[in-house]
Parts: sequence; C-alpha cells; structure tokens
Amino acid sequence: MKYSKATNYALHTMLYLVVATPNKPIGVQQLAERQEVSPTYLSKILTKLVKAGMIESASGANGGYRLKRNWEEISFLDIIHAVEGTASLFDCLNHGPECLIQKEMIAAEEKMEEHLRNQKMSELAKKISMV
Repeated sequence: MKYSKATNYALHTMLYLVVATPNKPIGVQQLAERQEVSPTYLSKILTKLVKAGMIESASGANGGYRLKRNWEEISFLDIIHAVEGTASLFDCLNHGPECLIQKEMIAAEEKMEEHLRNQKMSELAKKISMV
C-alpha cells in the first residue's frame, strides 16, 4: 500500500502551516521551496485542501494560503481523503460483498482509518515545538 506523492506534500504542507503560523498567509512559492517541489504542482494540491475546507487562499501582495477556523481538529485522515478521495484501498472484483477476503481487508482498513482519524496535525505540531 502506498499513498501518492501528493498526499505526502499535502501532509507536510499542512504541518508547516500549523507550525509556521496558523493565521498568516504563506505564499505558494515559499511552501513549494520548503518541499523542493514545483509551485504549479503544489498549487493543485492546495486547491484540493481549499475545496475540502481546511485552508483558504488570499490573493494580492500579502496573499497566500492559511488555515481555516477549527484547524486544530484536522486529522491525517482528513488530509488524505482530500487528496486521495474516500474509495476503499481494496476492491474484490469478482466475489461480491460476501467475500471473506474483502471483509478482512475492510476491517483492516477501518482500523487504519481510525488511527489516522485520531492523529491531529495540531498534536504533531506540539511535538515539534518541544524538540
């Protein structure tokens, strides 16, 4: 199982926004340079996070991206779903909903999602500030 590079960039960008300053907009150029990625590519990822309601964009000279209200509650799973979507990781093609393998894979995925749902960016940021 592997998440896309976009998810990696989204998670790191969100953590940077939480740690740097939740209320001050940061430009896409600065965010892209921080991760050594193209600003165009990162803009596409940021658009998904905007659509998911986690961040907002401000245009103009002092524009950029910043976290929206209630950012303390954003979980790893929220970010992953914003980028990857919510489709199941495993799909049993020929055996239908009664497939025992499908049931086991869904149970495992639910446990993983529960763990990711409980991992908040704000909690991770606190660990960074302690270091």
